[in-house]
Amino acid sequence: MKIAVLKETAAGERRVSATPETVKKFVSLGAAVAVELGAGDTGFLSDASYEAAGATIGSRAEVLADADIVLGVQGPDPATLAGIKPGAWLAAGLNPFVERTRVDAYAALGIEALAMEFMPRITRAQSMDILSSQSNLAGYKAVLDAASEYGRVFPMMMTAAGTVSAAKVFVMGVGVAGLQAIATARRLGAQVSATDVRSATKEQIQSLGAKPIFVENVAGIEGEGSGGYATEMSDEYKAAQAELVSSHIAKQDIVITTALIPGRPAPRLISDAQIASMRPGSVIVDLAVEAGGNVEGAVAGEVVERHGVKIVGHRNVSSRLASDASALFARNLYNFLSAFWDKEAGKPVLDEEIGDAIRLTQDGKVVNPRLLG
Repeated sequence: MKIAVLKETAAGERRVSATPETVKKFVSLGAAVAVELGAGDTGFLSDASYEAAGATIGSRAEVLADADIVLGVQGPDPATLAGIKPGAWLAAGLNPFVERTRVDAYAALGIEALAMEFMPRITRAQSMDILSSQSNLAGYKAVLDAASEYGRVFPMMMTAAGTVSAAKVFVMGVGVAGLQAIATARRLGAQVSATDVRSATKEQIQSLGAKPIFVENVAGIEGEGSGGYATEMSDEYKAAQAELVSSHIAKQDIVITTALIPGRPAPRLISDAQIASMRPGSVIVDLAVEAGGNVEGAVAGEVVERHGVKIVGHRNVSSRLASDASALFARNLYNFLSAFWDKEAGKPVLDEEIGDAIRLTQDGKVVNPRLLG
């Protein structure tokens, strides 16, 4: 059983899908691991450290040759997979809804593409969930990015020269990223509030010491979709939320938006008029900018200014913490493969619940129901 670890080629991608720690663990399972030359350079992991863990180092062609499993952070360009053997697994974040043409190309190569972001949100798969591990880091980094752009301090400071008020931070979307953003902003001393379309998050917000901002008296709208993801809201809820948010956002110094809906454009949470209501010098960080953005006027990969308000739209935020992001991503992949490792067969054997959920292609066809509906 040979596992290949690819060097990432996407612009701005600094993570790597295996670390010396996980390579050593794969070797202990009986696998041979081949790492592409320079794969860990941007995450501060040298080729020598991989070799010390038991891996071999080679060119892409060399590591792909006879590989049974190929690991990546982002889905590789199919054109760079020349020589991959039919039936090999490709396990990575494949962005299937956006990169559908690429998924079709994986099918044409005869490989079994496994989209790690399709991992079910079930208890036994929590340690395999790349969305959670990477979103956690993104939520943390979003607050640091906001603090960097904000021209004032976060905590209240009582000095001989007078008191400095605490920054007011509003987090919109309380999934993994949002919860970490709340916790980080609180650690920095900010006055934090948060909102979400899922009523179940109210207690989570309060448990972190933040103030929940929720639409009241709109019956029967919980916002909870399958697997714990948010769903699209009704027009009634959207109108009520917009009114509530408009009055609240005008009083905030920093807003962090994190709302995503799988397979659909990110919901618009903040309009240009709402931005204009904020005081000059305020900051908005849009973590959904690559999915269309929660904020009107946000630009992917840029920090722009509208009405005196900075709108931060960094791409691939977790990758900006490459070392820790790689460590967590690599552990997700190891936890996934090791959980299904069959000692007698000397390889992982997937079950139906998880295998059918993440498998995009098999036997030359696209087979995932979420892509066929």
